[in-house]
Amino acid sequence: MVNITHKNNTLRKAIATAVVRVSAAETIGAIRNRAVPKGDVFEFSRAAGLLAIKKTSDVIPDCHPLPVEYAAIRYDIRGLELHISVEVHTIYKTGVEVEAMHGAAITALTIYDMLKPIDKSVEIGTVRLERKEGGKSSHTGAYAHLRAAVVVCSDRVAGGLSEDKSGQQIRERLAAWGMEAITLEVIPDEREVIQGSVQKLCAAGTDLVILTGGTGLSERDVTPDAVRPLLETDIPGIMEAARSYGQQRMAFSMLSRGVAGFAGNTLVMTFPGSEKAVREYMDALFPAVFHVFHVRKGAGHS
Repeated sequence: MVNITHKNNTLRKAIATAVVRVSAAETIGAIRNRAVPKGDVFEFSRAAGLLAIKKTSDVIPDCHPLPVEYAAIRYDIRGLELHISVEVHTIYKTGVEVEAMHGAAITALTIYDMLKPIDKSVEIGTVRLERKEGGKSSHTGAYAHLRAAVVVCSDRVAGGLSEDKSGQQIRERLAAWGMEAITLEVIPDEREVIQGSVQKLCAAGTDLVILTGGTGLSERDVTPDAVRPLLETDIPGIMEAARSYGQQRMAFSMLSRGVAGFAGNTLVMTFPGSEKAVREYMDALFPAVFHVFHVRKGAGHS
């Protein structure tokens, strides 16, 4: 199975459809009048479809077991066709499109089985995904126009005693989201130097500044203390989300003192210095955090 441990729980939805075609109006009449010998077609097939949705991971090997928190099966008769619509919701790390399609397929197959004694020409038509929502696919946008800077705050890296990996990783991940103008600089763990770097980048019109390193509890960890006075608009939820994500994976994430907010029109975030923590923060926050730039321009939260 695909590893999804790095993903966030989000509300995910999917709608799938299927079509069952019969050969005669009499068959449709029997369905409408609940006169099919095997029973009520709508109720039996709905029950089968609901069971199929919940049992998807039992029969599709690569599907993850997940909590099904809403499921609905609807019918629409159009001439000699019975159109089935299956909607599934979950709050989880992966989507429910296969669950919705499995539900639609089994609903259609149950209808076929119930109708075959009275209609030998029943056919199952297209089973397809109509719509899916949630996860990273719902966060679309062009990010190439945003200018970003990565600032590595580390005495050891600045002194040439260690190799920078965290800053490089942030730059690579931002580039993967389509950002093109990404600078990287390395500075020591000095409050005045950190503040000067952030102020310089803000004055240059940088849209996003990510500092990595110096968010812990040692005497030299001063990055949050240097950045906090520069923030005109604090956004505590960003670091709360990152720490919560990390806490589910490593017990010491709660010790990070990172801060985030706007300094002028620049979004400034402070990440831990470890490569693993940086990876988790990027997984936790991106691409959803890009939405702040739309909101900043008055686009609202839709």
